[in-house]
Amino acid sequence: MPVNSDDELREILELDRVAVVGCSTSPGKDAHEIPKYLNEQGYEVIPVNPFADEIFGQKAYDSLSEIPGEIDIIDVFRPSDEVSDIVDAALERDDDAVIWLQLGIHDDEAVERAEAAGRRVVQDRCMKPTHQQLMA
Repeated sequence: MPVNSDDELREILELDRVAVVGCSTSPGKDAHEIPKYLNEQGYEVIPVNPFADEIFGQKAYDSLSEIPGEIDIIDVFRPSDEVSDIVDAALERDDDAVIWLQLGIHDDEAVERAEAAGRRVVQDRCMKPTHQQLMA
């Protein structure tokens, strides 16, 4: 079952390194503005966008597998039908990253697979208002 408790969400939001799958170069899009907000709040935002070289002054990676070092949270801004492959890529990594599916993004089967592998998952919830509500 995806994470819903305020205490556990606070614990997740205290983590530092966030890979944003689908991070956008376009100001005004949620996939740009929310990672920008996270960056401004002190998170290390790692953009994952195969069509960009750099976002927010950070190198953009083509995929999760290319990101060096440990990731704390994988924040997903891709359509629901792409979640399964993203979860598979997350599970192939050596780190224990929380998988965070942004508002409107669902894949119950992929969530169950991630949880069965010991991962915490947040589904259908935006990081920005959650952060503002619980961490401000």
